[in-house]
Amino acid sequence: MRSISWWSCFLLALLHALPPLTLCKQTPPPLPVLPIPSASQLKWQRRELIMFFHFGMNTFTNSEWGTGHESPSLFNPTTFNVSQWVDMAAENDFTLVILTAKHHDGFCLWPSQYTDHSVRRSPWKGGGGDVVEEFIEATRRRGIDAGLYLSPWDRHEKSYGLEVEYNEFYLAQLRELLGRYGSISEIWFDGAKGKNATNMTYYFHDWFSTVKQLQGSINIFSDAGPDVRWVGDESGTAGATCWSPINRTSLKIGDANLENYLNKGDQRGTDWVPPECDVSIRPGWFWHKDENPKSLDQLLNIYYNSVGRNCVLLLNVPPNTSGLISSTDIQRLKEFHRAINTIFSINLPTTVKASSQKGGKDGGFSANNILINDEWSYWVPDDKRGGQHWIELGGGHDWMTFNVIRIQEPIWLGQRIKRYKVYVNGKLLANGTTVGHKRLHRLEKVVQAQKVRITILNSRGLPLVSAAGLHFDPFWHSLQGNQTQTHN
Repeated sequence: MRSISWWSCFLLALLHALPPLTLCKQTPPPLPVLPIPSASQLKWQRRELIMFFHFGMNTFTNSEWGTGHESPSLFNPTTFNVSQWVDMAAENDFTLVILTAKHHDGFCLWPSQYTDHSVRRSPWKGGGGDVVEEFIEATRRRGIDAGLYLSPWDRHEKSYGLEVEYNEFYLAQLRELLGRYGSISEIWFDGAKGKNATNMTYYFHDWFSTVKQLQGSINIFSDAGPDVRWVGDESGTAGATCWSPINRTSLKIGDANLENYLNKGDQRGTDWVPPECDVSIRPGWFWHKDENPKSLDQLLNIYYNSVGRNCVLLLNVPPNTSGLISSTDIQRLKEFHRAINTIFSINLPTTVKASSQKGGKDGGFSANNILINDEWSYWVPDDKRGGQHWIELGGGHDWMTFNVIRIQEPIWLGQRIKRYKVYVNGKLLANGTTVGHKRLHRLEKVVQAQKVRITILNSRGLPLVSAAGLHFDPFWHSLQGNQTQTHN
């Protein structure tokens, strides 16, 4: 009989001394409330800030809408440097930039094979230049994503107004852009058209299908989506109630009567089509010598009314006739970037408690999840307990001085919250309807408090919160002459 080694004896003794293994059963997450975003829509929403570059023939004719009769010889940027544009965007935390490859005048910033109205006929680089190619290459070098705008309305193309011929022409140009330059993250279809424009039926369904065939993960923007919708205005302002769900069957591209519906969305909507707020840093979309950028206060107000209302902000920064972003615009963007970082880099609450939590303290859905820097964690209340659901933010033994309230939902499980109120020691401080990816309240007065409670009054299914915060905005103009409110 083989003798047992001392090492085997030691292991046997150790095993007998150990307590029996206890398997930890994980609490499953709640079911989603449909509709929910696709992976590309979720990535887009988390960008929060993206940038538009309106550049083309209008830049050189001091116009907003060209006629289509301009000579290509007018397009000649003297110190063109698209890397400057892209570097400026990336340095200010814009992760997606969109170029107007063709505006309404029909002039193409790439050497299209289907028209003579392009950079090929211009003196720029002896007719051998390609703005789109240089733009895409600059984004690749900088590690950010690219998008393109291709105007359906073309005031130069002779086939415009001929239904089949023009749709064939447009699709051919679309194939050039999406087949020649690599991955594109967003394609922009604009419904704008002049009142006296030739009547034209666009084959949007054909266009959208072709886009998805060429680039499966791309987001398509238009009044009607299908992936991203227009917010209904060009002021950068979403509705105080703003749902990502909407009914696409109720939408029609270019229909001005739908602007209010686009602005607010639809809590009963069956399609996830989140809104994008487009606005220019200057009064016009294209660069004009006599215009100046918006003030920092204006840009921050736009930020609160767009990103702070469940939208992505698409900020247009137009290059000038030299082919560069103007220094005044660059300086204002730096101020804007610094201001956002100053406001939101510090989250004042250090403690959080809740009315309940799904699965108990070890269920994985604790209220503490809303204070950790993890975009996939969230708080889930116990669906078996009655009464109102709430979370309470605290500063420990310290007073919290703030004038901004932030609430966020885990939208990958659907947009849920329909109505909520924010209290300080039983006194109403703020209230709202929708939350979505992010809801920001900028208060009229600075508040000092040790505890702040957010109570969810109504929701689609069980309310979920992924993050919440209290912040101090030193740039808010209402600070002037206003006293701090202290809540004991």
